Amino acid sequence: MTVERAAELLSASQHAVALTGAGVSAESGIPTFRGEGGLWTKYDPVKVSSIESFLADPESYWKVSRERGRVALAAKPNPGHLALAELEAAGRLVAVITQNTDGLHQDSGSKRVIELHGSGRKVQCLDCGRLELRADVQARLGAEMPPRCRNCGGQRLKPTVVLFGEPMPVAAMHEALELARNADVILVVGSSLVVYPAAEVPLVALRAGARMIVVNAEPTPFDRFAQVVINGRSGEVLPQIAALISA
Repeated sequence: MTVERAAELLSASQHAVALTGAGVSAESGIPTFRGEGGLWTKYDPVKVSSIESFLADPESYWKVSRERGRVALAAKPNPGHLALAELEAAGRLVAVITQNTDGLHQDSGSKRVIELHGSGRKVQCLDCGRLELRADVQARLGAEMPPRCRNCGGQRLKPTVVLFGEPMPVAAMHEALELARNADVILVVGSSLVVYPAAEVPLVALRAGARMIVVNAEPTPFDRFAQVVINGRSGEVLPQIAALISA
């Protein structure tokens, strides 16, 4: 009945918002950060994904990103991404707020996507500011390590993602919190809800009176506040919800 109840809440909503985390992209083959097999079980996040470490040694960052970037760029939207886009197209979601940087929500057809942690699809030179497509930089890895800027020759090319020690994008965070304040339903998908300030988004929605639906493989600290908790794969659960709403 939990899937049915989730569909009922979304069908009755006027301003439902989704918050997604790494779990929604795991079924597209992109490893999560935490949990079994997560990126942080293999690497020290401070050493490979902090701005301080990047500035000191860009090559170490790109050695790790050489494989992860290739996987992310090859990934395709899965049924969970597509179901969220379907819910938006049907008027049942007003936006997707995501902690992910892979661009798969946009690829699936979602129109309003707020990226709290930036985008891994572009790379910026920290010396001259030039932007390049991540795919173009990725293709040079190996021949160039670290990659060099095609404009100034600098070696501080950084994906436009938020590294540890960097501030969150102010405009994206402001938009996300404004959406949360106006939400009547907050649909959390594939997020552990332990990373702040992203985890502040559902808290703001709850304080404003929104009802919460959680779809995640593992329990979260917020489950006790939710009207519906479904511990399952988003690629299986979300299409079921979308199908019930469109029936």
